[in-house]
Amino acid sequence: MRRPVIALCALALVAGCARKADLLVTNGVVWTGLSSGPPQRGAVAIAGDRILAVGDSAAVAPFVGRSTRVLDAGGGMIAPGFNDAHTHFIEGGFQLSAVDLRTAATPQEFVRRLAAFARTRKPGEWILGGDWDHTLWPGQPLPRREWIDSVTPNNPVFIDRLDGHEALANSAALKAAGVTAATPTPSGGEIQHDAKTGEPTGIFKDHALDLIGRAIPDRTPEQIDSALARAMVHAESLGITGTSFMSAPWEGLRSFRRLEKAGRLTIRAALYLPLTDWRAVAESIKAEGQGDAWVRIGGVKGYMDGSAGARTARFYEPYTDSAGYVGLFRSPPESLATWIASADSAGLQIAVHAIGDQANGVLLGIYDSVARMHGARDRRFRDEHAQHLRPQDIPRFGSLGVIASMQPAHLIDDGRWVMQRIGPERIKTTYAFRTILDTHGVLAFGSDWPVASPDPLLGIAAAVTRRTTDGKNPGGWIPNQKITVAEALRAYTWANAYAVFMEKERGTLAPGMLADVVVVDRNLFTTPPDSLEQTRVRVTIVGGKIVFVRT
Repeated sequence: MRRPVIALCALALVAGCARKADLLVTNGVVWTGLSSGPPQRGAVAIAGDRILAVGDSAAVAPFVGRSTRVLDAGGGMIAPGFNDAHTHFIEGGFQLSAVDLRTAATPQEFVRRLAAFARTRKPGEWILGGDWDHTLWPGQPLPRREWIDSVTPNNPVFIDRLDGHEALANSAALKAAGVTAATPTPSGGEIQHDAKTGEPTGIFKDHALDLIGRAIPDRTPEQIDSALARAMVHAESLGITGTSFMSAPWEGLRSFRRLEKAGRLTIRAALYLPLTDWRAVAESIKAEGQGDAWVRIGGVKGYMDGSAGARTARFYEPYTDSAGYVGLFRSPPESLATWIASADSAGLQIAVHAIGDQANGVLLGIYDSVARMHGARDRRFRDEHAQHLRPQDIPRFGSLGVIASMQPAHLIDDGRWVMQRIGPERIKTTYAFRTILDTHGVLAFGSDWPVASPDPLLGIAAAVTRRTTDGKNPGGWIPNQKITVAEALRAYTWANAYAVFMEKERGTLAPGMLADVVVVDRNLFTTPPDSLEQTRVRVTIVGGKIVFVRT
């Protein structure tokens, strides 16, 4: 579609351009994403769902007609719509209406908020969500079911730690799931038990989460669609026009397709279904196709390990604060290698969660082995998180063509506490943005929402300044890994399109590209780094349609 649009307008320039713009975004500076340079004064002309022209007033004037709607950017910056490389998108929608424990700064506040929320629920209704963070609490104790049993007597509770790799169940949830002191711990997971009684404390990690999860009633299609609709409204307000939906359930794919059929989608999604379902995913693509510009099966997603916050990320050397303990593999590496090889042989793109340095080192080795085994092709393997890396593994992203799918907002939170976990030496190559780019790796940014805020402008500020949320690193945490505004923007635009094989359709502003555009209230290139977080989205455009205007 790109060539006909470009050819039409190139030829029509002589005659005043037969095709006129439906929408003109003007009175701003335009960052096209086609170069690393700063934005220039100009405008973007849009016809239908495609960009018609980009340039200064003289260049776009032939495309303006009587019916062209003019949108004033108010001197702000016009850029490609932001894409988020890693969300659990529908879960984000559910979290918007769930109990919010993210900022509960003490155990007492944790209990108070949960008690207040429980009073709004019907008896027997499960309480989920939460996103608590015990690293905020004095002494950092993990919560226990006894804390909340008295305030949630009529409701089973299963509330996540903010990283999603650890959760707290109350006694009602344990009863509903049939979990007792005798319940065996599944491989790749952990159940915490009281040292004196042997009874579960309520804390479950990684694969052990499934012991409680299997007792939670299935969500209805209506509930899932409502959560997706809430998530889209939130994304619109943040300038997000596309996402990679990781660990997407099949029900999530069906929900996206329902809303697309109803003409309700305002975000483009590439969904990555479970790696263990690789055969069913390949058969689905063969039977129905991969999808379209709105909803497509991106590939499959697996897990190497857990998280540093839950002490389940897998390292080569023990945790500094847990003598002899190196974390866990959620599945044996041999099983991961078999699934990855099988999915690759089926032509699927593969994304795998890896946080600890051993998880990343082993994953890169598997990717290398599979590529050598099956021969050269454009695979675009993805390493989701890539947080802690050995120095010798960093250049492998560039040499192997593995996309580093990372989350800047995680680093400004982890910087408060992760030194206690892994010590000063391993910290040097944590969130190694600068070195990955310098060794020719592709860096794609996302949020891991609802684990962190999906706000791309927060992520850009985090990548550029690396200032931690506790204010203790004003010059940046591991400052030699800072990157520029242009590099951070590229990681939220072109790189994310590239990561889903869509860089010829979106991620930059050029004639023929999909008209996914964001207008922010200031020029990010001239904004002091310390003020980047104050930037706000003014307008979000998806497929040529204005879906959000800040009032």
